Amino acid sequence: MPDFRTPTSAERLEIYALLESSGLPIADLSVADPFFIVAADGACVNGVVGFEQFGDVGLLRSLAVRREAQARKLGSSLVVEAERLARSVGIRELVLLTQTAADFFERRGYARIERTNAPSAIAQSSEFRTLCPSTATCMIKSLG
Repeated sequence: MPDFRTPTSAERLEIYALLESSGLPIADLSVADPFFIVAADGACVNGVVGFEQFGDVGLLRSLAVRREAQARKLGSSLVVEAERLARSVGIRELVLLTQTAADFFERRGYARIERTNAPSAIAQSSEFRTLCPSTATCMIKSLG
């Protein structure tokens, strides 16, 4: 069973490499500074998810699992952990953009919305403004 935890500062480069190899944007991470959760077995980071907080709304981003660990359902577990933590810091809705995983998130209770209907604070993030293409699917979930 993996250990779900916040990453150490030494693991940042490993996280960025995993995100980049998964085709996810990393250009703004030093500025956006999302909160990350990793799934680790000992010293090996097998998966990561992040979110940025904008008041009571969060932007779920940076979900990636190493190919050799994907059969272990780490992606689902990481999303559950991110939602739990987001709730604990007062986030009531999570929004995300995805180019490849809309069905995955739909099975976890996220609903597709028009990008123009995203909460305004989220729409101002660099991920929405410049990093994710306009063709990405926008989704939202209430954490109520």
